[in-house]
Amino acid sequence: MKRLLKCGVPLLACLLSACDFAPTYVAPPVATPTDFKESADWTLATPKDAAPRGRWWQIFQDPALDRLEDQVTAANQNLKVAIAQYDEAHADARTAQADYYPTLDAGGLVSRQGLSREVANPLPKRSLTSYSLGLDLDYEIDVWGRVRNQAKAGVDREQASAGDLATVDLSLHAELASDYFILRGDDAEQDVLERTVENYRKALALTQARFNIGYAARPDVSAARAQFESATTQATEIRLKRATLEHAIAILTGQPPAGFALPENKLDATPPDIAAVLPAALLERRPDIAAAERRVAAANADIGVAKAAYYPAFNLNALLGVEAAMPNHLFTAPAQAWSLGPSAAVNLLDGGKRRALNEHARASYDEAAAQYRQTVLDAYGEVEDSLASLRLLARESVSQQAAVTAAADSTAQATHLYDGGLANYYNVIEAQNIELNARLTQLDIATRRMTADVSLIKALGGGWQRKDGLGPATAAATD
Repeated sequence: MKRLLKCGVPLLACLLSACDFAPTYVAPPVATPTDFKESADWTLATPKDAAPRGRWWQIFQDPALDRLEDQVTAANQNLKVAIAQYDEAHADARTAQADYYPTLDAGGLVSRQGLSREVANPLPKRSLTSYSLGLDLDYEIDVWGRVRNQAKAGVDREQASAGDLATVDLSLHAELASDYFILRGDDAEQDVLERTVENYRKALALTQARFNIGYAARPDVSAARAQFESATTQATEIRLKRATLEHAIAILTGQPPAGFALPENKLDATPPDIAAVLPAALLERRPDIAAAERRVAAANADIGVAKAAYYPAFNLNALLGVEAAMPNHLFTAPAQAWSLGPSAAVNLLDGGKRRALNEHARASYDEAAAQYRQTVLDAYGEVEDSLASLRLLARESVSQQAAVTAAADSTAQATHLYDGGLANYYNVIEAQNIELNARLTQLDIATRRMTADVSLIKALGGGWQRKDGLGPATAAATD
């Protein structure tokens, strides 16, 4: 026993520091521009008070939005699903790491055996009883790095799941913010349409009165009624859109739509400035990019696991126990039994299975690397789209304000000419419709500017930073 220990300990230490067949991991290179194409008008905030942080929606300074976002964090069921998936990945990582340690099983056995009478040399007793108790230790000596790479892949996938969780969290909060601002935009449009419907109702009544005394023609009455009914239809359609958004917000906050209501409140906000970042910073700011990179690292470790299957598996087995024919003899010195020794096994023929597994591991790595590069490209595109939207919508807002002013003046002039008998009523209706469309377009642009701001924050990763969940130091430690 002592000799075995003297020889086995140095051998074990030597074997544990042996091979690792996983390729040296380096994150796949990606093409990174020095700046965004659409960043010319992007405000660089100094100090960076406009930089999104953990509760990034607070940058909009809307208490009602803050309360709704908190409810998403607490009660959204899709977020709870993502949390459970992360917990699963964490448990899987711990399962893989458990192979670092030996397994120790305790067992006991009582058996009774009947012997054949027809054997060549029958024993005096034709039945035997045996009692045994013992500890069985089994440990895989990780010569080729299979266990290390398997555990490494588990940790990498756990970190990838943490990135997935952060991505779901960001997407849900951004979706709520977008729905909220669209709903507030609908409230503003509803206000315009309700005032317009009331004005059209009065205009219809006035036109009808004029017709009754002979100062207006019947087509004027029909046109006024058509205008009134059309505006009423538009107002009803906005109510339908608002109801649908309210239901969506209820579900995002984990509540049945039947018991949820948001008071009407017109959109009265302008997009806050968002601090500029460089394209390279997205690699640290976007949780989906971090998750994709960790999957590449896990696939790299899987290659090491697959390669190790070509080589012998070494195990250290030990048994310590007692065995006796009588239970009262179990704990006596003669009943002691033990064994200790290494074992090795190598597969000589598997029909090409190991080769296929290695090819699968390499293909999985190539797939993960391509998905990582595509995720980075998509991120760059989302930032460019959001910056372009904010830049061009700001210009649209200026020109549309001028259009509203001109349309209001046109309506006033047409009404004045009609009252003086110098124009027909169709001129008034046309001017009023142009003004209504101009005001609704102005509100639509204002709403789209707010949602574009939300999209930009989402495209920048919200308030997430790689160090929050997948710090580079942690990644390096597991590579």
